Amino acid sequence: MSPRSKEFRMSTLHQTINSLAAEFAHSLLRAVRNASLDDILSETHAGHSAGGGGGRRRGRAPAAAGGAKRRSGRLHRRSQGELDAVVGKIVALLKGNKKGLRAEEIREKLHLDRREIPRPLAEALKKKVITKKGKKRATTYFA
Repeated sequence: MSPRSKEFRMSTLHQTINSLAAEFAHSLLRAVRNASLDDILSETHAGHSAGGGGGRRRGRAPAAAGGAKRRSGRLHRRSQGELDAVVGKIVALLKGNKKGLRAEEIREKLHLDRREIPRPLAEALKKKVITKKGKKRATTYFA
């Protein structure tokens, strides 16, 4: 293959990509201009900017402990009552498993997010209602 034919193919590819990108941009602008404000706002998460916004969300419902669909991002701040309820569930689960369970097994059985488990485990250990054996991922918890 000669260098000239390679240059021609690259230039044609470049022109094709530019043409497609311009056509896409024009089509996108046409769609946005023809859309209603309600359609646009519903696509941008109820008025929040698509880029994140940077501020803290207000009025957000707490994540349900029953395995409901979870959002990515920060968890809501849990009250002491909510933490105590999770600790109670962990203790009850461990009482039924004499061989003990690892944190990820507890998390799966209680349908908790991976970020929800460390604090209740620490609270339960602090209150001495559970014990642990092992280190890191090999840690097993017992009632």
